[in-house]
Amino acid sequence: MNGKLQQDKEIADASRCIHVLFVCTGNICRSPTAEAIFRKLVAGAGMEEEVTADSAGTHGYHVGEPPDPRAQKAAAKRGYDLSALRARTIEDADFQRFDLILAMDQEHYAILSRSAGSSAGHKLKLMMSYARRFAEKEVPDPYYGGPQGFERVLDMLEDAAQGLLESL
Repeated sequence: MNGKLQQDKEIADASRCIHVLFVCTGNICRSPTAEAIFRKLVAGAGMEEEVTADSAGTHGYHVGEPPDPRAQKAAAKRGYDLSALRARTIEDADFQRFDLILAMDQEHYAILSRSAGSSAGHKLKLMMSYARRFAEKEVPDPYYGGPQGFERVLDMLEDAAQGLLESL
């Protein structure tokens, strides 16, 4: 295949890819956990070429830091590796780059709505809108609680991530 045809194919393949962004406050607990869970589900479904995932925070409290050690420990017990992830904040370009931007709670959704503007507002949803077993609309922040909070977040995010994957 000549260079131009290969480049056209790569562009077409990239346009068919679905890019998903998970968003919480500092990008050290909920959103990196959601990213890791979803990436593992995508890999298990053999869809790495069709779906990408990333995470970000609405606030820059922890930029460049790894996820909270308690989140990493709870996730590792279930086979999710968060160790390579680093916190970042949402950027204006994210509203163009991602097809779906999932907020962990209503506060994040409101912040994202204000930042997205009219051209990207249709990309925003609450993560728990994909849940099948949980009635809660928000993923609670486990940061100020104990280990059980991180386990609860994992339960909720596993359910919602599976629902999300099935919706694609």
